[in-house]
Formats: sequence, C-alpha cells, structure tokens
Amino acid sequence: MSIISKGNAVSKGIGMGHAYVYKQYVATKHETLIPAGKADEEVGAYQTTRQQAEREIEGIRQFLEQKNDEKSKIFRAHLDILNDVAIAEEIENFIRNEHYSYPYAIHTVYDMFIEMLSQVEDDLIKERVADLKDVRNRLIRISDHVEEANLSRLSRPSIVLAEDLYPSDTATLDRTMVEAIVTEVGGQTSHTAIIAKSYEIPAILGVEHVTSAIKSGDFVIVDAISNKIIVNPEESVIETYKQKQKAYRAKLEMTKAYLDKQPITQDNIKVEVSINIGSASQDELSFEKYVDGVGLFRSEFLYMENTHMPTEEEQFVVYRKALEAFGNKPLILRTLDIGGDKELSYMTLPKEENPFLGSRAIRLCFDHMDLFQTQLRAALRASIYGNLWLMFPMVGSMDDVHQIKSVVEDVKSGLDLDGIPYSKDHKIGIMIEIPSIILVADHVAKEVDFASIGTNDLCQYLTAVDRMNPLVSKYYQSYSPSMFRIIKMAVDAFNVHHKPISVCGELGGDPVAAPVLLGLGMRKLSMNKTSVPSIKKIITTHTMNEFAEVAQHVLNLKTEKEVIDYVKSTLRLED
Repeated sequence: MSIISKGNAVSKGIGMGHAYVYKQYVATKHETLIPAGKADEEVGAYQTTRQQAEREIEGIRQFLEQKNDEKSKIFRAHLDILNDVAIAEEIENFIRNEHYSYPYAIHTVYDMFIEMLSQVEDDLIKERVADLKDVRNRLIRISDHVEEANLSRLSRPSIVLAEDLYPSDTATLDRTMVEAIVTEVGGQTSHTAIIAKSYEIPAILGVEHVTSAIKSGDFVIVDAISNKIIVNPEESVIETYKQKQKAYRAKLEMTKAYLDKQPITQDNIKVEVSINIGSASQDELSFEKYVDGVGLFRSEFLYMENTHMPTEEEQFVVYRKALEAFGNKPLILRTLDIGGDKELSYMTLPKEENPFLGSRAIRLCFDHMDLFQTQLRAALRASIYGNLWLMFPMVGSMDDVHQIKSVVEDVKSGLDLDGIPYSKDHKIGIMIEIPSIILVADHVAKEVDFASIGTNDLCQYLTAVDRMNPLVSKYYQSYSPSMFRIIKMAVDAFNVHHKPISVCGELGGDPVAAPVLLGLGMRKLSMNKTSVPSIKKIITTHTMNEFAEVAQHVLNLKTEKEVIDYVKSTLRLED
C-alpha cells in the first residue's frame, strides 16, 4: 500500500476502483517500403484496418445517438471521410505504384488532403481538417496495434488517471463508470475541474507523475476530501473507506433537500442563485426550476467540443434552445473565451510565451471580427426567445468597453438591413477579471447594464499565478483578504449605480467565499449546479447581517488561512 498526498482536490468525494491510465495516442510517420509483389497483401491489410476503424467509429456514434447527444453527428462525418472513395483510391494507388507500406500511405494521402483543405477559402470546407486528422490518427493507431483509449466504454468502475483531459476526451465520458479522476495538470478552475464538479465525480488534479506512479489495474482510493490517493490498500482500509463514502453520500443527500428552497436569508433578504452551464444539454436545462437563471453560459464549450467552427445557424439553434428553456429568467451568454488553457483543434492560435496574458477572449475576438460578429448575430437572433444578457470576457479598459458596444451596434444594423428580428431589451455587460477594470469600475458601471466577476482569472491576475501550473498552486490564494478587498471595490461601484453585479467564478459556489461575497453587498451568485443545494443551505440558515459582520472582519484579516478558519468557525461550516 502506498499513499500519494499531492495535488488539489477540486471536486469533493471518495472514489474507489481499478486504475485506468488514459493516454492519448500520438500518430508518428515512418517511411517504409514493401517488397515487390506484396502490394495486394498490403492493400488487404489497409482494408482490414479501415474495417476495424469503421466498427470503432460506428460504435461511438451509436453510443452517443442512444443518449440523444448531438455529437453523434461528428462521428457520422468521420465515417463519411473513412469511406471516401477518392481517399481510399489514392491510398491503394500509393501502395501499388510507390511500393510504400499502408501506414505510410495513409499518413501521406491524408496529409495531402489536409494540406489541400487548409488552403481553401471556404471556412466550412477548411473546418473538415480536424476531422481528417482524427480519422488519420485512428487508422495509424490501429495499424500500430494500439487499443483505443476511450472513456465511453469502461468495462468496470474505474479511477481515470491522465496527464490531462480535454473537451474531446470528456465528450464521451461514461460518468456511471468513472469513480474518480486524477490528472497531472490542472487546478480548481480547469476544464476537467468544471466537468468533474458538474458530474459529481471526485477529482484530484495537479498530481505530478501520477500516470507513471500508478499502473492500469491497480486498485485505487481517491480521497478528495482529505486530498490523498491510496494505491493497492489493504482490505481493512477499503472497508473503512466504504463507510466514509457512505457517510459522505448520506450528508450530500441531506444537503440536496435544500435544492428546491427559495434562497432567502433568515432576515428575509432574497439572493439570486443562478447556474453556470457549458451547453444546452437536457441535463443542464432541466435544472431551470431550481434557480433564478443562467449566470454564465460558457459558449466556448460549443466550440471546443466541436471539430469545426460552429456556423451562425448551429449557434442560433443552441442559444434559442437555452433561452426558451429559461423563459423570462436572465440567461447570461459569455462570448467566445478561448486562449490561455483553452484551444480549438481546428483553429491555429499564435504561439505565445505567456498565453494567459496574450491574445485571448475579447482580444482574440477583436482580431477575428468575422468569428465575433457571427456569434453576436446568432445570439441576437435567438434573443427574441428569452431574456438574453450578453457578457464579454477579459475586458481591461474603457477602450474595450467602447469597442464592444460599437461592434454590437454594427451587428444590430446588419440584422436590421436583413430584416431579421432581435430583442431590443437584451442587456450588455462585462466580465470583471482584470484588476485594471476594477480601478475604473465607477466609469464602467455608467456604460454597461451589468457585470459579473470571474474570480478564477481575477485571482490569477491579482496574484500573478498561472492557475494551471501545479508548481505555483500554493500562491493562487482565492480566499486572501486582497481578493475580497478588490471585489468590494467592484461591488460598491455597481451598487452605487444600481446596476446588477454577480460572481460567476468558482467562489460563487464556494461555501467559504459565498457568505463573504454576500456580506460585501453581492446579491447574485452563479455556480456549478452541484453547488446550488449547499449554497442555498448557507443562505437560508443565516441572516444577511451575519454575513455583513463576517465580511467586515475578513477585510481586516491578514492571511488566507485566517480567512478560512474564521469563516468556517463563525458560520459553523463543515468540510
């Protein structure tokens, strides 16, 4: 038995099962000639490989289709590429005429088509490049006799260990078989953390070298409450943890009793509790009855979980579906927020020394105006079906605010010329993430309809810490008095102008931070849906006066530890 006490528990709970070390396959190209007279045999091997690839792709497509998951269409496109007559003929001719091995022929021919499509002006055609790469890599993997690493078909309850998990990995994840997730990179605010919390999967991230320290098949306990991983434990330890797991789940069920309660404090003050969503899945939209709206629609997930740039029509359909589900309740749609830790497989982003300080979010949208305007057109067209609030990420100055408003007006003028209706009542707001914008929040509050504080990036920029880097995770102090002091500046500026301000970062659903935020004057919190019951419990069992007293005391404390200890003891919060 061994114990690993590293990383950060980002999604609480206890998971037990056999390790499944998930490693993404990297296709390599080897120039290999075949003996004369072996061409027919090599073509036959290619056909066999293609048939196996077809079985794999069809299996994934059917799995997603049975779940009514729209991503099944991606794999339908992959089947079309795999069975494309022109590609197949080119590969067979390359084998027969050039006498190369079929894996090298596959790589060469697919690369040729990838290069051709990359040069085409039509964006819809160019976007097929990522699909071609995916099919090519699948064929090469099969030729290398490497089994598919697929999180959709785990055969037993498993602990998934990986260097990192990307949206494409989690798109097909079978949550019923994943007992816990452990990765080598990532922190509280990474994509994997968000997915783990959403699915209520215990997760510890940022555990260096874990995929080499633990082998597939090892029995593992992930204690994401005490932040430790136990490898091949004795039977007595397993029994102890079964009891701990049972007790934790029972406590969770008791907390869930608060889910349908109105978030009103003991002194009768209403708090708006909203959820953060990443798509318009039925699972997320069905939560409408428990909350006051959507405080953050992460529209980048629509892009990241796709193999091509979503068209205006594709986006319109998704936004309309979400707006209709929430009716008159506000739905805050954050415009495309990529860059930093979020990339698109089909879009080449500039290589930067420090991408978190580079061309990302609104800056990237300003540089790709066609992409930006397409999203705004789709969103505004959908606005007639609900209560749309448009929010723009990584705004750093009043210049950004003015440019955003100008672009929105241009898009609206275009819709007017085309005779396309949109709601005149939509709201325009910004994400508060860069400290500089808080220092002019009094001016910003006059220019926009609302603001929402993205505490994940705000903390990153305030503390000068790369939030994805486990080497400096201890310096990422989201509970520090400095965080609450700077948040108070923003809250005060917007409250003076009677403009809504909320928190949609991880602190909004954090039991330690939420009471302090409310005490600072915040009246709107948005969070992952799994945090809603525990935050409602805190709201309904205390008074706003209590929160105000706690917040005032926190502002005068010196360290993060003092803040955590004080809030937990004063409000009697459990771990």
